[in-house]
Amino acid sequence: MAIIAPKGTKDTLPSQVYKWHYVEKKFSEICDKYGFKEIRTPAFEHTELFQRGVGDTTDIVQKEMYTFNDYANRSITLKPEGTSPVARAFIEHKQYAEVQPTKYYYITPCFRYEKPQSGRLRAFHQFGIEIFGTTNMLADADVICLGYDFLHEMGIEDIQLRINSVGCPECRKKHREALRKFLEPVYDQLCNTCKDRYERNPMRILDCKSEICQELVKDAPNMIDYLCDECKSAFDDVQKNLDAMGIEYVVDPRIVRGLDYYTKTAFEFVTDSNGTQGTVCGGGRYDHLIEEIGGPPIPGVGFGLGIERLIMLMEENNVEIPEPEPVKAFIAVMGDDAKAFGLKLLRDLHKKGVKAEMDTLARNIKGQFKYADRLGAQYTVVIGDNELAEGVVAIKEMAKSEQRQVKLDDLLEELAK
Repeated sequence: MAIIAPKGTKDTLPSQVYKWHYVEKKFSEICDKYGFKEIRTPAFEHTELFQRGVGDTTDIVQKEMYTFNDYANRSITLKPEGTSPVARAFIEHKQYAEVQPTKYYYITPCFRYEKPQSGRLRAFHQFGIEIFGTTNMLADADVICLGYDFLHEMGIEDIQLRINSVGCPECRKKHREALRKFLEPVYDQLCNTCKDRYERNPMRILDCKSEICQELVKDAPNMIDYLCDECKSAFDDVQKNLDAMGIEYVVDPRIVRGLDYYTKTAFEFVTDSNGTQGTVCGGGRYDHLIEEIGGPPIPGVGFGLGIERLIMLMEENNVEIPEPEPVKAFIAVMGDDAKAFGLKLLRDLHKKGVKAEMDTLARNIKGQFKYADRLGAQYTVVIGDNELAEGVVAIKEMAKSEQRQVKLDDLLEELAK
């Protein structure tokens, strides 16, 4: 029986990988334009990082992490999200001692054990950005603006920005009490996970995927109505900054986000593509994450964006992604001397940056032409021992089926054009 890829994983074949190259390049370019520098973190971390950072009441920590003990009996977890590892690196390398703010971006694989579905796999990839070191709401607007510009540059037009504030630990206390009071009469109807959340973090119940729980909390009190003066002022500032930037948004008091480290700003870019509503990009502020995982009290704000989901939406929106350039020159040879000359020519063309190939299966000349055609080669250089003796070779322009002779001395320059 043949071995196949594990459930929830996917191979990206050459016929599709050029799309990844395109979006990765565009994301790197826009991050550079906004002043973000790339950071790369390991594929796995100590489990404690995510328990303390993401939060042990989240679905990610409770149900979705790939966790195992290594040979030294240390608990290790494949990273389920990108922010906590970047925060850990920020602390470990004492980046807080540098001039602030610190602006990172990353392109990283992530791993979550959940039911695979369209655009959501167990082994997936994220774009992400983080700003550390400032409480100014201009940073929040900067992060949102980058996400807005990038999604529109990728051709995703039917998106809506939704924003909310999830408050701070102080103002969340009042909301927590009000929420528990509201939920107390229907406690027995909650799912088992939400019954646990009721005591530990009731606001997470608002984010439950169960239809029963969603119906029970549809009239629940909103966090936005319990904001302290500082959080309310911060949320007002975010909206003013977005207004100044000309970015349209909707205030959605039901946005919670799935990670416990969020404070104040929370936002999502949502699309109704193909009639199914889904989040394309989500993020917000996390002023206590660095401190929670052992660093100094440094604030942060950022977002994460699923690459598989993005490419799927681009395809649904019929966005044209440029395909790679075809082979410029295919070298077809007949005879041992011609083969030796062809190998040297191939090497010289590569040095000049020309995309060129030769046959490696010892096909006859007819087979080499067929192969050149399948590669989509623009030109085929035909080299034979007799032609070499005369100091000329033939160049065939494949699209026009036109062939001409070129002197050996002029061949490299002719192809390099």
